[in-house]
Amino acid sequence: MGITVDEARFETLVNDALDSVPDELFRAMDNVVVLIADRNPDEHDLLGLYEGVALTERGDTYSGFLPDTITIYRDALCDFCSTEEELVHEVAVTVIHEIAHHFGIGEETLHELGWG
Repeated sequence: MGITVDEARFETLVNDALDSVPDELFRAMDNVVVLIADRNPDEHDLLGLYEGVALTERGDTYSGFLPDTITIYRDALCDFCSTEEELVHEVAVTVIHEIAHHFGIGEETLHELGWG
């Protein structure tokens, strides 16, 4: 089923989701970049992925690391949704979900909070 949106529209949806993050949290994010890719090469249905060292795991020796990455997968999200309204919602949930991992929040807690 799924829908199709062009890259520019999808980028706007991701930016809108990032804009919805409260300023205090956005300012607390450190050494992280948000990327958009078509699909995860290993898990084609994966909607988003956080890779890096969560803020809660960083210690005194954390320096010189490349930025953490949050990747949002356009094709997987489009495949998952049947309307643009649903896509807007799922992009927002995915962005928040991956940002939460940057803050050290695990899958179980995210599911309990409704961000799974």
